[in-house]
Amino acid sequence: MNTSIVGKQFDLTEPIKAYIDGAINALGKYNLDIISVRTVVSADEKNGKKGFSVEFAINMAHKNTVVIQQKDKDVYAAVDLAIERAKKVLRRHHDKLNSQKKVEETLEVVENSEGSDDEIVPMRPDYFKPMEVEDAMNELKESDKQFIVFHDMEDKFRVMYKKTDGRFGLY
Repeated sequence: MNTSIVGKQFDLTEPIKAYIDGAINALGKYNLDIISVRTVVSADEKNGKKGFSVEFAINMAHKNTVVIQQKDKDVYAAVDLAIERAKKVLRRHHDKLNSQKKVEETLEVVENSEGSDDEIVPMRPDYFKPMEVEDAMNELKESDKQFIVFHDMEDKFRVMYKKTDGRFGLY
């Protein structure tokens, strides 16, 4: 991973560079293909108050560049806040990749641990395919199910259910 630490209108000291470099190295724990991280630290002064702005530009393979900007009165606090935000973004991306891998894996039959003949047969979920509300209603009419859970075209989880009076409800 290539790192670049630049100071604008601000002289970077070795302790600050080492602190930022250590924080950037902590991003490697997500096992993502991080190509480079560019850090720009700049000093700001507004209305006589000094502050610092930290910007991280994280370039990853097969993904758009993640840019995080943070301002604070203290340069170390600005770096900490920006790194926490970067960790959150990278963790979400890492979790998203891992959840997709789990769905793609073949599922096995899992037997009950008590040794009885009951078994759970996992099925591949079809909820990742968006479905029109009308299609879900038709599917529910044709089946003997009481409800159906699906993704609508706006990428929201929806639940459609049969009421006792023959009408349908939608959450």
